[in-house]
Amino acid sequence: MDRLHRTRLLFGDIGTQKLQQATVMVVGCGAVGSFAIEALARSGVGHLVVVDFDTVERTNINRQLFALESTVGLPKVEVAATRIRDINPDTCVDTLNVFFDDKTVLDIMPDIIIDAIDTVESKVALYKWAYKHNIPFISSMGAASKTDPTKIKIAPISHTTVCPLASRVRKMVRDTDLPDFPVVYSAEKPAPVIGHAKNLGSVITVTGTFGLILANWVIQEIVRDI
Repeated sequence: MDRLHRTRLLFGDIGTQKLQQATVMVVGCGAVGSFAIEALARSGVGHLVVVDFDTVERTNINRQLFALESTVGLPKVEVAATRIRDINPDTCVDTLNVFFDDKTVLDIMPDIIIDAIDTVESKVALYKWAYKHNIPFISSMGAASKTDPTKIKIAPISHTTVCPLASRVRKMVRDTDLPDFPVVYSAEKPAPVIGHAKNLGSVITVTGTFGLILANWVIQEIVRDI
């Protein structure tokens, strides 16, 4: 039996074929994006475009699939591409080792985009690009400082609550007069920062759930109306 046998039992031949013919771009290959990419690759998405400017650091290992002792120091997009091809050698993978902003030029036109970026300005720039090209788009809000995966939801950005990152994105979207779009966010109040740490704490059970929910939304969009 082939690697997509169980997927085919769920979505049928037509749904599986739709997945194989789809192009999905994931911007951000970190704690959230790595799980989204993993799920899309294992579900048979035929063309993945992975975008990130960063390299793997040892502090990523607690929550990022691409972070291993053997990958520390390597570009995240290269590690992602190697893992995708190991999961499914038939997958077409394009890597873009860039920091996405409003000056980024993309030659690829994906069918759907997942935003797993940390920076507000980059998130809004990516959404503007997706909206300009009429490409379905879903975005991750803040997964750091959260411990309860059961509080994670999907909602339009205008309906989000609690999440500080969502609040900032909401304001920028409103100020630029952009329409609503779906996001994955947590309604859990952020945990307090311990000590004087520069970065926020995070746990794989939450960041991974964010990524899997993003991927599931994309998969359902692709196989819809089969």
